[in-house]
Amino acid sequence: MNKAFAYIKKHKIKSVIIVILLLVYYFCLPKQLFKDPTATVITSSNNTLLGAQIAKDGQWRFPKNDSVPEKFKTCIINFEDEYFYKHPGFNPVSIFKALKQNINSGAVKRGGSTLTQQVIRLSRKGQSRTYFEKIKEIILATRLEIRESKDEILAYYSSYAPFGGNVVGIDAASWRYFNRNPHELSWAESATLAVLPNAPSLIYPGKNQERLLKKRNRLLQKLLQNKIIDSLTYNLSIAEGLPQKPYPLPQISPHLLQKIVKSNSGERIKTTINYKLQQQANNVVYNHYNLLKQNEIHNISVLVLDVKTRQVLTYIGNAPTDKKNQKDVDVITKPRSTGSILKPFLYAAMLDAGDLLPNTLVADIPTQFGSYVPENYNKEFDGAVPASRALSRSLNVPAVRMLKDFGLDRFHHYLKDLKLKDIKYNANHYGLSLILGGAESNLWDLCKSYASFSSTLNHFNETSSEYFSNEFCEPTFLASENMDFGKKSTEKTLFDAASIYLTYESLKQVNRPEGDENWEFFDDSKQIAWKTGTSFGFRDAWAIGTTKDYVVGVWVGNADGEGRPGLVGVEAAAPILFDVFDLLPNSEWFAKPFDEMTEINVCKQSGYRAGQYCEHSLKTFVQNSGLKTKPCPYHKLVHLDNSKSYQVNTSCETINNIKNTSWFVLPPLMEYYYRSKNPFYKTLPRFRNDCITIEDEKMQFIYPKNNAKIFLPKDFNEETNELILKIAHSKKMSTVYWYIDNKYIGKTTEIHDIAIKPLEGKHTITAIDKVGNESRINLEISQ
Repeated sequence: MNKAFAYIKKHKIKSVIIVILLLVYYFCLPKQLFKDPTATVITSSNNTLLGAQIAKDGQWRFPKNDSVPEKFKTCIINFEDEYFYKHPGFNPVSIFKALKQNINSGAVKRGGSTLTQQVIRLSRKGQSRTYFEKIKEIILATRLEIRESKDEILAYYSSYAPFGGNVVGIDAASWRYFNRNPHELSWAESATLAVLPNAPSLIYPGKNQERLLKKRNRLLQKLLQNKIIDSLTYNLSIAEGLPQKPYPLPQISPHLLQKIVKSNSGERIKTTINYKLQQQANNVVYNHYNLLKQNEIHNISVLVLDVKTRQVLTYIGNAPTDKKNQKDVDVITKPRSTGSILKPFLYAAMLDAGDLLPNTLVADIPTQFGSYVPENYNKEFDGAVPASRALSRSLNVPAVRMLKDFGLDRFHHYLKDLKLKDIKYNANHYGLSLILGGAESNLWDLCKSYASFSSTLNHFNETSSEYFSNEFCEPTFLASENMDFGKKSTEKTLFDAASIYLTYESLKQVNRPEGDENWEFFDDSKQIAWKTGTSFGFRDAWAIGTTKDYVVGVWVGNADGEGRPGLVGVEAAAPILFDVFDLLPNSEWFAKPFDEMTEINVCKQSGYRAGQYCEHSLKTFVQNSGLKTKPCPYHKLVHLDNSKSYQVNTSCETINNIKNTSWFVLPPLMEYYYRSKNPFYKTLPRFRNDCITIEDEKMQFIYPKNNAKIFLPKDFNEETNELILKIAHSKKMSTVYWYIDNKYIGKTTEIHDIAIKPLEGKHTITAIDKVGNESRINLEISQ
């Protein structure tokens, strides 16, 4: 009985020991074999290397890659471990041969390690190469064989083997030594890399070339003998030279790399970048940079988005300038003065709200709001201009007046809905200069907004007139992200499709931004809605364009904010924009969103809904909200004599001889400038002398404006310069009498300009015409 108990106890102890040993064996291998820091690597959408940042320990060690190139796999197995796919992690025959050779020589001459054992040794770096350590490696190697597949073990080796210097892994080695993807290597190049880990400190490109060449060629000879390569391939391979020195790694999109390093350091990130397009755009930027730097303009950024996927296709954060000119600054995300680039948003907002029709005449006249006096780039005025033309010509005065009419707070609310994150303050902080560059934004947000507009229009036409709730989403440069545009709805997200379409119709016109009337570089085969912008002081030049498929955004300037003459959107940024668009496929123009539009009669001259006195009207599709706009206010019915030279009434003419005629009449100040640009404009005839009437004559000060503060400088003779007073009168031949502080100073006829030299201080200027109409302003003179 005691013997039985002793037997059972003995076997229990053995079982426990076996279980403990099995547990130790099971857990002897760490879950994570390698904890070395890795480089941050970014690739294009087709997995071509865009750039990499070295690991924190100074090694070019790419993140583990499970894909091992076939040629390298064949080479490394034939060179290091021919029985790799047959052994359980160690090769007894190789170990016996190595042990015998080492004993006979009295030193370690041969290792006998399999690739699996080498993976274990690489993961246990710093361990002494003793027989006891070798036993550990064998045990761990068998455990690794149980846990991982052969291909996975080979992937570990390929990713963490040393390749000389600070190069680790086949991916980094391929780029450093041959400047290309490891899957594109030749047999000779693959063989070269296969022999390097065998003695990386002794043999590497640039050192011991003869020894390296012999090793490579012996491996190629073995491949020939094993009929893996044919004789022609062998002869061509041994004729190939060896790399002489490491290549620098590609830096195709360095600023995107730095952006990704901040959030995904040490990872391999596949991006949405189109490799070919990125390279071509880099060349465009390089060429324009060489021209612009002659004018001391040093920084350029370019962003290209795919409208349908909202993916980033090209990301150029800065020009290839130098460190002195802040080449490392990613300008795409930096806030800069917007210039005129926000004007399309105001135009679209007014269309969407029903405050405007596309070609409604808007005033372009001298304007002052308090101390703020906006000016057009060319310092001229058109009197009245169609809203669409004001946008395509980027006229400043109409834009400010439109913003004033629309409402500053109202427009500011639209901009906040666009998620322009650099517009941080309330509307009053910016004032009316908001529309001319008083606010800041960045190229990323602006391109995102244009892409959202284009996508809204595309989706509306593709989905039976529906909108998506998440249309104004952030673009992505990560290939792993799929854009979610949200749920479908009949309710617009921000702007209706018709307002966006009509805005684009204006922006696709041959643009003359910033007053350059001779600019004609527009390719009719590429219909592009585009807008330029120039900030105050010539510090920022913008150009953003969109087609149905792509958005291209360009910013040009100096990162330190220095302004330069000629740094305007149309001269500095627009040529880059169109060069980039030339790299992209042609797109069809946007389909007209008929479900958001109604065909109405529009007055040909004024652009308003045709009123009862509009003689010439056009059938035009307008946004549905435009039905709320008022009819034409500028056409009225007038009574003329038979010659149509004078206005008459029944006090001086019989009814049968009175001709009732529709007449296009603008307010005096608008008319004053409008007729100088429109020679066919006819001023309303005056009443005939024998008629009894109280004429509706009007006049308005052109300069100065009420409550203006004016400085009168002195000339070289110390004489104070004169102040020129100007008035516009609705009746061309009227006589106007001028007074300063109720003191008569003269009269004018037809051309109502008069020069005076007022004393320093506050004054009242009064102008009275022959029928008693009066206009008065206050001003303050300083000298």
